[in-house]
Parts: sequence; structure tokens; C-alpha cells
Amino acid sequence: MHPALSVIFFTTASGAGYGLLVWLALYAALTGDADPLIGWIGLPLALGLVTAGLLSSTFHLGHPERAWRAMSQWRSSWLSREGLAAVLTYIPALLFAAGWVLIGRNDGVWSIAGLVAAVLAMVTVYCTAMIYQSLKTIPRWHNGFTVPGYLAMAMATGGLWILPILALSGGELQPVALPTAGFLLLSAAIKWRYWTATDNAAPTATSGTATGLSNLGAVRLLEGPTTSETYVMREMGYKIGRKHALKLRQLAGLFGLLIPVAVLTAVLVMPGSGIMASGLVLLAAISGSIGVVLERWLYFAEAKHVSTLYYGEEFA
Repeated sequence: MHPALSVIFFTTASGAGYGLLVWLALYAALTGDADPLIGWIGLPLALGLVTAGLLSSTFHLGHPERAWRAMSQWRSSWLSREGLAAVLTYIPALLFAAGWVLIGRNDGVWSIAGLVAAVLAMVTVYCTAMIYQSLKTIPRWHNGFTVPGYLAMAMATGGLWILPILALSGGELQPVALPTAGFLLLSAAIKWRYWTATDNAAPTATSGTATGLSNLGAVRLLEGPTTSETYVMREMGYKIGRKHALKLRQLAGLFGLLIPVAVLTAVLVMPGSGIMASGLVLLAAISGSIGVVLERWLYFAEAKHVSTLYYGEEFA
């Protein structure tokens, strides 16, 4: 598939925003600490990432002004369910933000609003992942690794971004750094299994089965169906060299796993906060986000639609 920058930004930014919202809700519920600095920085950042991501996704539509109509098909469409869940998340999230930022409280009813927002945030990420996993026509997406990968990465990036905020406020980093490192390792394990499984998976369809001529032997394209590039060729059959894909995977692992985990290990070994700790965890957050962007670009670039079988591909 052709990697659309709007969709890459949407899935990475909104995933980080929803993950950060979950961490903020858990922090409020478990500690009761209503530090205004955490609220004033964390909540606008979380909701800003979510909003920017959702808005960017509309640019991938042929008619962005009609995006609101997508929610009308929630009974059958994961895209509609995602849109509905995203809108519903704003209600408790804004109540949670109002309590923390305007009133200075994140306990009681405000904490409940935060936890409800956290649940809806994860539901939204789940729906986003299901948009891709439900597509049988794209074998690389239609597997059991897509949903867990999206959820784990949202929690990992959200955890990475709450750490600099906690460091600035002088809060303890260890209680968040350890589970964040766990989500990073979980994300890496899921992605490794995804790449291994999809690279070695048997073709779900071939040019022979697609044309119904497999009983006659190997089927190859004699002449293209069109004389010029089409939407299918441009969007559905994007090709990336194997050596380039391998290099990008390595870079995704370096920025998305090795650097953040190394930084978090240093934070766990050296307790405390301050300017140095703030700089370290900010580095981890930026590095982790770069890694997720690389991973997400590959996620789209390596996917291949079965319709390409009619345009020269031998298998999909």
C-alpha cells in the first residue's frame, strides 16, 4: 500500500495521545496528585495529539467535508465505530481536564471521568486497529498481531511522553518508567512475531487462483490491463526493496526500542528527577516516537492488496 503521510501521522499521533490520556487517568486514580503542572501540560498535549491525528485522517478522504457521515455505519464499519468512540472519548476527557486544570482536583468524580476516558481511549485505538485487521484483501494486516501491536504501542508511547512531564514536576519516575519499558518490550516482541509470520506466510491467493486458470499451469501477465498508471497500481501495489525494508526495520528497532529502553534503564538505576532526568526521558520520548513513525510507514509500505494480482503480481 502507498504510505499516506496523513494516515501515518493519524495512527502515531492519536495513538500517543490516547496512551498519554490513559497514563494521566491512572496516575490521578492511583496517586491523587493534582499537580497543576502535570495537568496543564499533560492534558492539552494528550488531547492535542488526538485532535491533530483525527483531523489529519480526514485529508486521506476524497471528500473530507463528508467525514461526519462515516459514523452513520457503526453497525457494520470499524471506521464508523472508531469515529463514534473518538467523539465519545472527548466527553469524559474534557470533564477530567476541567476538574484537574480549572478546579485543581482529579479525585472522586473527576477521577472516574478520567478512567472512563481511558477505557474509551483504548476502545478507540482498538477500533482503529480493527479497520486494518478486518481487511481480508490485505493479508499482511489480516492477522492476530495488528490489534495487540496497536494497543501496546499506544501505551508505550503514552508512557514515554508522560515521563518528561513527571520529571519537570519533580514526580517519581520509577513507577511509570518500569511498566513503560515493559510495554516497549511487548511492542517489540509483537512486531518481531508480526514480521516473522508475514514474511514466511504462504500466499493467500495467486494470479492463477484469481483468474481461475491455476489448473492450466503457471499464470503470468502477458499485457497490462491499462496503458497508464491507475489508482490500484499507485495506491495498492507500492513496492519497497527488501534491503531497504530490512534497514528501516533495524532503524525502527534502534529508535523505537533500544534507545528508549536504555534511557529508562538509566532512569531506574539513578532514582530522582530534575533537569538531567527530564532531558533523558524527553530523549526517550522523541526517539520512541521516531521509531513508531518508521514502523508505521513500513506497516503500510509492505502491505499488498490482492487486486494487484490483476496487474502483474504473481501472489498476494
